[in-house]
Amino acid sequence: MDLNTLMPTVSTFFIVLSAVLVAFGWRLAIKRKLEQHQKMMVYAAIAAIIFFIIYASRTIFIGSTPYNGPDGLKPYYLVFLLFHIVMATVAAVFGITTLTLGYKKKFAKHRKLGRVTSIIWFFTAITGVAVYSILYVLYPAADAKPLFDAIFG
Repeated sequence: MDLNTLMPTVSTFFIVLSAVLVAFGWRLAIKRKLEQHQKMMVYAAIAAIIFFIIYASRTIFIGSTPYNGPDGLKPYYLVFLLFHIVMATVAAVFGITTLTLGYKKKFAKHRKLGRVTSIIWFFTAITGVAVYSILYVLYPAADAKPLFDAIFG
């Protein structure tokens, strides 16, 4: 497995791990095991940060993998990808806000936003796995072009 495939595989693992940890954290909150809930959500945030570091590093230094599937499906893929990107951005902003509210002990707001954030996070992880599957399993493409080469090359 080359770096072009390894990094997306590892980053996808970390975003899925993050969603699983959020699910466990939500369950702990329901059971009122709040110290364990807090730790679990910190672990989920760390997994999400690791995902982002790997994803951003790959995008900057290796580049993005182009869609290589059938041309007739490309418009649907692009709409799906846009949906995923918007959800991921919203989930990241909501996640940071939800964590901040929890640490500031604004629990009523934290609880309300946390429910919404978790659901968006789950959909982001699921659609992220779908994007990964399309780009690296169903329709693997040629190597990506590094961002710096694309800009300055």
